[in-house]
Amino acid sequence: MTSWSVQALGWAGSALLVFSLLQARVLRFRLLNLVASCTLTVFNAMLMVWPMVAMNLVIAGINVWFIVRLVRERGDEKVYEVVAVGPDESYLQHFLKVQAADIARYFPRFDASPGTGGLGDGRSAYLVERGNETVGVVVVRDSGDGIARVELDYVTPRFRDFSPGEFVYRSSGMFRGKGMRQIVTPSGMVNPYYERLGFRPEGDHWVADVPA
Repeated sequence: MTSWSVQALGWAGSALLVFSLLQARVLRFRLLNLVASCTLTVFNAMLMVWPMVAMNLVIAGINVWFIVRLVRERGDEKVYEVVAVGPDESYLQHFLKVQAADIARYFPRFDASPGTGGLGDGRSAYLVERGNETVGVVVVRDSGDGIARVELDYVTPRFRDFSPGEFVYRSSGMFRGKGMRQIVTPSGMVNPYYERLGFRPEGDHWVADVPA
């Protein structure tokens, strides 16, 4: 391999390392950082800079450990907890306000102001917690015909590689207790995890029956 090729490998690894630090998504950060550390391990080994080889090997090992842990916890109900909250509770309002710009990007029709279509009478809100961190929120509306219409299924950027909202839909008792027989997602929503949870496509919606 030529000297130019070796330098190119080093620059590529360094660029990828910097790029990984710009990622908000925790799993994507770990994956990119793992690739970068492996690339830099090869680069430094070719130059026989052994302290840097050792450091990057350790970083790669740390990334592998975190990736395995994150993947294992993806569907673990012991890690994520669903908390039902009132639509007018201060913490929910604060969370929606802090995430307002990001929510508007993915749910432009959602309005969190009470009584304006986002929250208020006939609506229920569920926060998804991971430890002391809120990673998602689901807002549903009782349409009056036994159907819970999802108006918001939001995940914070850090956990967007996961689907914490699924824990809300798994808790069928929360919907059954409110007399709901079906859950219907917003129109045109593209999210493959609904199919994995047993939802079926109907037109531009995803629909799931609430177990009796």
